[in-house]
Amino acid sequence: MLTNINVLFYLAAYLIGAIPFGLILAKAFANTDIRTQGSQSIGATNVLRVLKETNPAMAKKLAIATVVLDALKGLAVILVAAYLGLSPQTQWTIGVLAVIGHCFSPYLKFEGGKGVATAVGVVLYFLPLETLIAFSVWYLLGRTVRISSVSSLGALGALIISSFLIHYEMPHINTHAPLLIIAFVVVYKHIPNIMRLLGGKEKQVI
Repeated sequence: MLTNINVLFYLAAYLIGAIPFGLILAKAFANTDIRTQGSQSIGATNVLRVLKETNPAMAKKLAIATVVLDALKGLAVILVAAYLGLSPQTQWTIGVLAVIGHCFSPYLKFEGGKGVATAVGVVLYFLPLETLIAFSVWYLLGRTVRISSVSSLGALGALIISSFLIHYEMPHINTHAPLLIIAFVVVYKHIPNIMRLLGGKEKQVI
């Protein structure tokens, strides 16, 4: 089975997607374990929230680096697969597994982040127009509501809705199933945030 190129790419997507860049960067450059502070997430928002208390300039740089690297986790393996001529179905599966890897990392006892940045890297390749729409919604909510989970979930909703409006029949695969699986995983990882939102306890990103 491990000689099958698709299986090798699936494993690579999951294991590369699982690399916790936010945790690694915070430990390497700020000697901080972000899993013990703030929301305890390994994503860019918690990197920013935790590190800005001691070094705001570094916090912003490391948060941006985390977003970029997490997005590249979702994109890089797909690009290599596309270059080698693997099918769109295989490419979408690679994208799904990259997101799952980030959210349920074997390096962190199958804990992980929310999957937003990694999902962005994936959908940017397949659905650039829908990603632009989602980014616009994320930016608008971020500037007004200033709650990361609201921005992310609002952008996710915009992505799903626009994908059905723009690509009612998904190019090459004729199904929205991979996108909906990614959305399900991201929403599932946001359940604690949703519960805090309902209780009025979710914090703003200042």
